[in-house]
Amino acid sequence: MKILMLTPYLPYPPSSGGQVRSYNLIKNLAKRHEITLFSLIKYDEERDFIPKLEVFCKKVCVFKRSEKPWTLGNILRTGFGSYPFLVVRNLSAEEKRAVAKELKESAFDLIHAETFYVMPHIPPTKVPILLVEQTIEYRVYQHYARTCRFLPFRPLLFVDILKLRIWESRFWKKATKVVAVSEADKKEMRRIVPSLDVGIVPNGAGEDLAMLWGKRRPNFNRPIIFYQGNFLWLQNVEAAKILAKEIFPLIKKEIPEAVCWIVGQGVREKISNLEGEGIKIRDLATYDIEGVIEAYQKATVFVGPLAGPGGTRLKILGAMAAGVPVVTSSVGITGIEAKDGREVLVGDTPEDLAEAAVCLLKDRKLYTKIASAARELVNAQYNWEKIAERLDRIYREVSCKSPLASKMQFARSGTLTSQSRKEPAIKAGSRDFAREV
Repeated sequence: MKILMLTPYLPYPPSSGGQVRSYNLIKNLAKRHEITLFSLIKYDEERDFIPKLEVFCKKVCVFKRSEKPWTLGNILRTGFGSYPFLVVRNLSAEEKRAVAKELKESAFDLIHAETFYVMPHIPPTKVPILLVEQTIEYRVYQHYARTCRFLPFRPLLFVDILKLRIWESRFWKKATKVVAVSEADKKEMRRIVPSLDVGIVPNGAGEDLAMLWGKRRPNFNRPIIFYQGNFLWLQNVEAAKILAKEIFPLIKKEIPEAVCWIVGQGVREKISNLEGEGIKIRDLATYDIEGVIEAYQKATVFVGPLAGPGGTRLKILGAMAAGVPVVTSSVGITGIEAKDGREVLVGDTPEDLAEAAVCLLKDRKLYTKIASAARELVNAQYNWEKIAERLDRIYREVSCKSPLASKMQFARSGTLTSQSRKEPAIKAGSRDFAREV
């Protein structure tokens, strides 16, 4: 099939969760489909990575968005417009024109929209649209608003969250089918829109981290308590603060030699004040894949005290694939078929999480058991090739729902006139602007 895929980031290098997901899916889907990729970028130097994606895609086009989210233009357009800030921040008039032109000039069997906030770039069309939601965004920002300590800012946040929920659910309904990454997210979507057609395509573990299995030599004499993420993501900032302020001091009491590494993009800007007392903050460049791999290779235990809802955490799947035992919250493990005491250790208070980490560091047999079981689970259920096969089946299901697909089936049945057989069949993806998105 011919797929037009829209992503809110360039899927290479695979250094953040969304990039890992999109890159690995594209790499596997390209074996079966012809992909045209439209992506947003923040920096001109990202154009240097286009050739890495052209290996798998027929065509790759990128479009600039503002480097910083809180520009005066974005704020004004949010304040005086109907769209929430997340949509405004990811809008590109250039991309919108380019998508309309591409749909007019080329025939596609399916449009794959990765996240709802790329949907405004799609003009009215009869090409089936598959909307893939990596998380339910309004819930993420709702959690942040409830924990925001700057009280004068809260009313503005809640207004924007209301707009976010309205548009998020509106775009779900505009799509032919929606995909969630977990059963929990699917249930929430169906709660909001009961008639919504929702499939599940989970996240997986990146191959770079999976290659660390068997090569790691964890240091138990000076164990490294580790957390990694992109710190432009609010939930990573929250989790890192909980780890540094509430969990690590409890671990340090039991194991004085322990150190804590908090690693990721933008981390120093967000939480540099936490460094000290055995806590190391390591800031990575946006494209530093090797830095991420090195951190996982040296880590002893991954501690992820995630509190905000939504999606599945690729950082946790990455740790499981690399052989780093995971200690996390029940929220952090949502959407991953791991059991407490078998593939992970779960706790919902700083005391419980600290105790679990200490148990792993003191009990080598438990450490090995958890790491091995987690790796087996990743191999069985979170392999990108298998995940791409699930998405491929949904592609075929959605493409068959198009009125154009029915016409093609009618043509193949041999019931068209002899004259019509001499003409090109109506192509899947022909333009008929009946659907308004």
